[in-house]
Amino acid sequence: MEQATFAAGCFWGVEATFRQIPGVLDTSVGYIGGDTDQPTYQEVCTGDTNHAEAVQIIFDPAQVSYTQLLEVFWQCHDPTQLNRQGPDVGTQYRSAIFYHSPQQEIAALQSKAQQQNNGQYARPIATSIVPATTYYSAEEYHQQYLEKRGLAHCAIK
Repeated sequence: MEQATFAAGCFWGVEATFRQIPGVLDTSVGYIGGDTDQPTYQEVCTGDTNHAEAVQIIFDPAQVSYTQLLEVFWQCHDPTQLNRQGPDVGTQYRSAIFYHSPQQEIAALQSKAQQQNNGQYARPIATSIVPATTYYSAEEYHQQYLEKRGLAHCAIK
């Protein structure tokens, strides 16, 4: 099994999107990339922690490749928006790929270049590609939030 960590705006819809992919064995929403240990949702919402709302994914590479997960990542949000997705504004809503290995870094950089050069976006891609740091799982009520409420999605594109 391998893990992948993506930030693409509000983590509820991003998690629901990845949970539907065959080969994704588990997901968790949480916070990564910031300066505060054990941040709470309220702290992250202030923008003072520098954490991003993110989804950590455990996947079986025999069933779904990291490259395929990257394709879903690009499709589930607007990577040209800096520190926002739709009405959600702040550094916690930034677009980021947190890689866990040199192979993931290379795949992410290549994928970003392909996305930027395919003519789909009129603006530059703002997605950062950075090493994964300590990931803090969000509070239980955020986990599988949409599923618990019988909602299909909340993706903003």
